[in-house]
Amino acid sequence: MNILVGGSAGFIGSHLVDRLLECGHKVTGLDNLITGQKENLFGLDARGDFRFVDHDICLPLPQFAESFDVVINLACPASPIDYQNIPLETLWVSAMGTKNLLELARKDGARFLHASTSEVYGDPLIHPQTEEYWGNVNPIGPRSCYDEGKRFAESLIVNYKKVHGVESRVFRIFNTYGPRMRKNDGRVIPNFITQALSGEPITIYGDGKQTRSFCYVDDMVDGIMAVMNAPVFSGPMNLGNPKETTILELAELIVMMTDSGSEIAFKNLPQDDPRIRQPNINKARSEIGFEPKVSLKDGLARTVTFFVG
Repeated sequence: MNILVGGSAGFIGSHLVDRLLECGHKVTGLDNLITGQKENLFGLDARGDFRFVDHDICLPLPQFAESFDVVINLACPASPIDYQNIPLETLWVSAMGTKNLLELARKDGARFLHASTSEVYGDPLIHPQTEEYWGNVNPIGPRSCYDEGKRFAESLIVNYKKVHGVESRVFRIFNTYGPRMRKNDGRVIPNFITQALSGEPITIYGDGKQTRSFCYVDDMVDGIMAVMNAPVFSGPMNLGNPKETTILELAELIVMMTDSGSEIAFKNLPQDDPRIRQPNINKARSEIGFEPKVSLKDGLARTVTFFVG
């Protein structure tokens, strides 16, 4: 198939591009490199089945000579540091950027895949989170540019399907980690690994009892590929690893794995930071056969090797 990937130079996007090419697809990658990194696509420009276009999807898209079978939207800052530094750009890429890619899918009759996020659930009042849960989101808080942007994008996609018949598939990504995360990404795993390797204090915000469910990037790409290839698809779908870990447990594990002398330092919890986060993946299990395979310890070992590298 001929596939366009928005956000192709990002952490998850670049891994997805690799997998699509391995499966024999032709890929066009779009990215404005505001948070993506061209080195994530190192060596791919020499391939005849891949091309990279440095482009902001909020602007009118280039005129492509050929049509696409699938359009995949992974374009959006995902780290709180990034999206809080560029809140308007984050809102705009979820709104106008998503609209532009939907219009391309509409024109080409393509299947449209969209990466939403567990952040649409906000600081959840039910646990674990199912796709039917509407969330507990602060629409004017410091995370709202990301949370509300993604929620708007989901509504836009639903209504494009209703009005224009665009075949669309929304998957909600829960905390994902692995090689190609930026050291200054600002998310918890790169932060902890970088601090542990340098011997700096491991910074925990809050008491460390808050939980996250961490999914290794290869498992996430397995899920996205299954979403793309499924004969039928019903509504938004959670993708993530349901094994729950406290932030303190994560810090202690990384200190042990890096043989670090770092101590743990506690700071105040930021506003609206979720206390719990765990996906219910029963829908993904039953509909697309999704089941994460990589343990947290194995995934962290691979990630630490990348950061040392």
